[in-house]
Amino acid sequence: MKRLIVIIMMILVAATDINAVLKEKNLESTLSVLRIELTNYRRELSSQSMQNKHKGEVVHRQLISTLQKSNQNALMLYSQNPDYVFDMAYACHEATEQYLNFQKSQLPFRNYLLKNRQDIAGYDSLAKSLRTMSVDMLSDKAKTDRNVCLTLATNICNTLKENNDGIEEFIRIYDTTELHLKEINDYANKRYNDIQTSIFNNGGDDYFTILKNVRQKLSSTRQTVIQKYVSNSNTKSQWSSRFIFGLFGMIAIYGIVASFLNVMILRVLMPKKFRTEKFMEKRTYIIMATTTVTFALILGIVRATTAQNFIIMASDLLVEYAWLLGVVLISLLLRLKAVQMHSGFRIYSPLIIMGFLVISFRIILIPNELVNLIFPPILLICALWQWGVIRSHNKNIPQSDIAYTYISLTVFVISVILSWLGYTLASVQLLIWWIMQLTCILTITCVSRWITKYGERKNLASKPVSKTWAYKLLNGVLLPVMGVVSVMISIYWAADVFNLSDLCWKVFNYKFVNLSNLKLSMTGIATVVSLWFLFSYVCMFVKTALYDHFKSQDPNTADSRTMMAKNVIQVAVWGAWTLVSLSVLGISLSWILVITGGLSTGIGFASKDIIENIYYGISLMAGRIKVGDLIECDGVRGRVASISYTSTLLEATDGSVIAFQNSQLFTKNYKNLTRNHGFALSVIMFGIGYGSNVKEVSAMIEKAVTDMRHPLMDGSKPVRVVFVEFGDNSVNLKLFCWVDVLKQVYAESDIKECIYRTLNDNNIEIPFPQRDIFIKNIDAINK
Repeated sequence: MKRLIVIIMMILVAATDINAVLKEKNLESTLSVLRIELTNYRRELSSQSMQNKHKGEVVHRQLISTLQKSNQNALMLYSQNPDYVFDMAYACHEATEQYLNFQKSQLPFRNYLLKNRQDIAGYDSLAKSLRTMSVDMLSDKAKTDRNVCLTLATNICNTLKENNDGIEEFIRIYDTTELHLKEINDYANKRYNDIQTSIFNNGGDDYFTILKNVRQKLSSTRQTVIQKYVSNSNTKSQWSSRFIFGLFGMIAIYGIVASFLNVMILRVLMPKKFRTEKFMEKRTYIIMATTTVTFALILGIVRATTAQNFIIMASDLLVEYAWLLGVVLISLLLRLKAVQMHSGFRIYSPLIIMGFLVISFRIILIPNELVNLIFPPILLICALWQWGVIRSHNKNIPQSDIAYTYISLTVFVISVILSWLGYTLASVQLLIWWIMQLTCILTITCVSRWITKYGERKNLASKPVSKTWAYKLLNGVLLPVMGVVSVMISIYWAADVFNLSDLCWKVFNYKFVNLSNLKLSMTGIATVVSLWFLFSYVCMFVKTALYDHFKSQDPNTADSRTMMAKNVIQVAVWGAWTLVSLSVLGISLSWILVITGGLSTGIGFASKDIIENIYYGISLMAGRIKVGDLIECDGVRGRVASISYTSTLLEATDGSVIAFQNSQLFTKNYKNLTRNHGFALSVIMFGIGYGSNVKEVSAMIEKAVTDMRHPLMDGSKPVRVVFVEFGDNSVNLKLFCWVDVLKQVYAESDIKECIYRTLNDNNIEIPFPQRDIFIKNIDAINK
């Protein structure tokens, strides 16, 4: 159909090309230029006429072919027996798919027809103008030009009219085809609704009723099978029983060929260095996995090289089943040890066999009566089989596989109940959904396992984000999105068993909440969730990249600068995600603005303190404080652990963690104790007795403390002792020195000990408060 569009556009562009002239010096010059333009255009039109005729025939044949195919689909659809659900579903799918493809590739016939008619009108008017033009005042050359232009314009107009007739013929065939396809599509949609009703609403006779009338059911089923597979076995149809059973013979041959090729490669042609002990222990299952892949490739080649409709349908279904079996085997090979392989394969065997039966039923288009008769007991047997393998092998498999086995058992039990209650087709839908969902889960598990092993082998966890962005993109975005999409894919495949894929897409896009300001659908929700993983990755990547950049510039300020940038990045990224999500979910921004506008006044007053803290937070993160600084606020000293827009987290020296609002740091005049090169001024007061030589004592203490050369003191700044006051009991002095702010307590302890020792060694009195008590009339007290 795309080729048809291209051909149509080429024809119409060539057929509707038009040349024009502008106002020249005089009428004679205009006629001369017009003659040249019309001559060139007529020559081009003549050279393209044969080519356009051939392309028109191609378009005509393709439209006729589409119409014939629609007639074929109509005959197939209208002649179907409603009791043959698989046959009816296939016919409905073919009809609706052709209509949808036709709608997607609508041809712009009418637009080109309108333009072509405008060109015809233009050249017709041009010919009339030339015909009625007065020639008395024209020169001989101008008269000749006028006559030639008239002839050319008339000829071009006639050619365009012929093209117009061809386009109108295309439109007639196109409209006929579209109307016919629409009628078939409407009928197919009605039958789709009938199929959906029979699966999920009406059901059929419960299996107990069937058992009560088993002889009658067997006789009726026998007649149905004979009618479908035996009576028409001699007809030359692509869907006759000869082709059906011949296909299964081909499948057996392809399986034997695939097995032989893989056995030969793995046992004969494979080099000995690859035949390790682990390989030999898993060789049987490796051969099974490679055989499955080879089998799928063979089916793909057959599918691409055949035009037989039945083989195409069967090959597509068998490739899906080969994918299921291959994923199970490859997943087990990657995750399980050799001693666990047998148990791992056995726990999935009921699902593998059940999946093959469902695909086989779908391929041979099994009648409903036969499905209702044989499927419930088969489901019961498989459910008991699943329960048996759980009891026998669950102790020898990983926890994840144990969970899958119990889910499989639950699905089997529900399917058995549905089938025995008469909802056999619904039980098939449920079972095939879980098989496809499990296939998707194991596929994601395989990919995740391979990515994890690759990351461990390359040690990507310790490398910068600039070298691991693709690895983290796969882990953080691709795998989670695959998990979200897998739910919809498994439902789609389950519906495709009954050729209900078109209906499934309608369900996915159906807006179960369809308000003027909110529209929710499964695809919309899945899109929003998938975008959340993408934006989360973008946020993480930008923050990590900025941190690496800041760290390369200045490791000391990297944490604080990253903290400020992190908040800005989060607001920008998640704000963008919110806007995109609102657009996807159909939430009107005007509706949000109306609500927020009404609440803005109250929100403004309520958020005054929050805005104030954000303002001070930006001021702090701009450089006044950085993570790791030692500060003191309100008598609490500690190291800054983190800075956000509203608060600063402090790890106090006593081990507690305290959060200060950013505004508190400014109102209480915090002290940054690490901004002055890590040293703080320490003031130590001591006293000496009256009568001591203050000048000598000051020099003595300064020298003693300086000679300590304490590692926690700043040696570039001198020690000073100053006279403070005359105290009640002593002459008070103060010692000033610069010590390490982080270990100030230890430094001051050593300095005080030095002062005390120096004063004692030099017999200088260190006075302390004393009280003399005088007792009067001691004799009276004694009496």
